[in-house]
Amino acid sequence: MTKRIALVYDCIYPYTKGGGEKRYYEIAKRLAIKGHEVHLYGMKFWEGQDVLQKEGLYLHGICPPKPLYTKDGRRSIRQAVFFGIHCLKLIKENFDIIDCCSFPYFSLFTCKFVCLLKGKKLHSTWHEVWGKKYWRSYLGVLGYIASSIEKFSVFLPDKIISVSEHTTKKLKNDLSSKKDIITVLDGVDVDYIQKIKPSPVKSDVIFAGRLLSHKNVDVLIKSIAILKKSHRNVKCFIIGDGPERTRLEKMVATLHLTRNVVFLGFLENHDEVYSLIKSSKVSVLPSSREGFGMVLVEANACGIPVITVKNKDNAAKDLIEEIKNGYVCRLGEKEIAEKIIKIVKNNTNEEMRQRCLDSAMKYDWNEIVNKIEKVYQE
Repeated sequence: MTKRIALVYDCIYPYTKGGGEKRYYEIAKRLAIKGHEVHLYGMKFWEGQDVLQKEGLYLHGICPPKPLYTKDGRRSIRQAVFFGIHCLKLIKENFDIIDCCSFPYFSLFTCKFVCLLKGKKLHSTWHEVWGKKYWRSYLGVLGYIASSIEKFSVFLPDKIISVSEHTTKKLKNDLSSKKDIITVLDGVDVDYIQKIKPSPVKSDVIFAGRLLSHKNVDVLIKSIAILKKSHRNVKCFIIGDGPERTRLEKMVATLHLTRNVVFLGFLENHDEVYSLIKSSKVSVLPSSREGFGMVLVEANACGIPVITVKNKDNAAKDLIEEIKNGYVCRLGEKEIAEKIIKIVKNNTNEEMRQRCLDSAMKYDWNEIVNKIEKVYQE
């Protein structure tokens, strides 16, 4: 039976790019192919009409865009409340299913209210759990309030979709969730990525993602400084933008790495990202907190190995099978530099390339959408 499905997240791909936005868009696109009517609701990051039709989907800009981050790089509470209030507009919409992203929480409260009025059940996708300790380090005293909101939020959905086993465990252990939790991983379109040609512009190391403090791009830059001592022409591309960019650019200048580390900013065409990844030797994600780590799966689909770090809040480490498709190491510039050298030396190894592709094949979007559809149909 076909459904009218509402997916709610403050950011909509491709107008903002991140793992959450990409997941919702890829799922929505495939649900539409299956005959469902799919609507994405978020902030209006585009020019023109409030509602766009794109690839069989309806994209709704329900409010003007607000900065996602404050000047000091923290997620904006004002933006989260602003978007949450505007989600009341969903009262006027008709839908069979509503799936609201858990973060940034306030929209989840609004969607619960809307569902109660309409007699519908609320689904919610959870990408990660921050927990009291992390909230305390992130916001100081206000972190106690934020962690309480997060803990209460887990009781709002009728059904929770978690993007990783890591997040599922944290929902149960850290937030004491007793709700029905279904783990449905993120995915990648390996066949599509295989058709994209490598860029003529080559690099040794590549990072793709938002430039946020917990991504630890500064540690990656320090590792490039170490590599430069023995590999003078080492080249690192940094794709993405965010509140950390100015600080990171200053660090690159201070370490005399302006010829080695190149900031490419936010790339509108994601195919260009894949093309650049294919022309690199290793993808590095030194993040200490990830709900899944889709960029690593995408890098494997491009046929290149990956490096990430050991941290209890980093679900990306679970995507790595040592040697087969990459490495996991301690968060430190020396450790990352050592792993980069190890991979670069074996970069011509066709066996590793094939192992990376085999690893990515486990995360096929079509299989994932079949699982999501089953959850929505129940």
